[in-house]
Amino acid sequence: MTRRQLREVASKAQAPSPAAAKSRAATPRALKPRKLKGSEVRALRRTGAKSPRKNPISTLATMAVVGGMFAVAGLPAYAFSEQEIAADAVSNVGAQSVAVSSAANALVPVRDGFRATTPEQLAEMSTNALRAAAQAEYLASGAREAGDDYPWPYELTDDQGGGLSPLNYYYRECVDFVAWRLNRDVGSYSAPFTWVWSNLTPLGGNGGQWMYNWQAKGWPVSKTPVVGAVAYTGGNHIAYVKSVNADGTVTIEEYNYIPGKYSQRTLPASSVVAFLYPPS
Repeated sequence: MTRRQLREVASKAQAPSPAAAKSRAATPRALKPRKLKGSEVRALRRTGAKSPRKNPISTLATMAVVGGMFAVAGLPAYAFSEQEIAADAVSNVGAQSVAVSSAANALVPVRDGFRATTPEQLAEMSTNALRAAAQAEYLASGAREAGDDYPWPYELTDDQGGGLSPLNYYYRECVDFVAWRLNRDVGSYSAPFTWVWSNLTPLGGNGGQWMYNWQAKGWPVSKTPVVGAVAYTGGNHIAYVKSVNADGTVTIEEYNYIPGKYSQRTLPASSVVAFLYPPS
């Protein structure tokens, strides 16, 4: 074949068949997307369906219910009270009738031998405990060995709620101790005592009032110390003269110079305001 003939044959082979050409003509070409105009977008928004809004109260209620379900599921077994369990159990049991014997009604409950402690007994127990503590402290202080013979070193002071001694002065005060020594020196060791508040210092029992009582009774008051005299050291305090020393000092015994306690001091006789000689 000539070259022309060959070209014609090749072109016929490459040319589509009538059916294929028809199919291609029937298949639409793919459309390229285009950008919508502003008017078209607004039209679509006006005609489009709106999404429904949820009620906020309904949403909160749903959350509370779901949270409560999780909380109940997490409760331990003992979260339910015994009364509730017992009530459920009893509700399933039929009612029963109980007959009580007449003899049981006549029984009287028997009380045991224990009784409640009264406020007075409690106060006495507290007082006794304070007395015991004061006695133990006194015995450990060495006052007895130093010469103290005061009969009531364990009694409560006025500050502790204590009362009057048999001499009618407050326990463990300077005046009660000196009054005891004046009784001891005349051999009066028990009631009825020779010297008590009513006949010793009836015009006032405080330490600062003793010199006035002495002067009112006409009993000797001096600046010269003697053993057994009352040493008025000034203020509201008195002591008992234990000894008169050669160096011009005096040794005195006293209570309540150290609060509530027995003690001794040595001081110049000239520093004492007055010496009240033993009454007669």
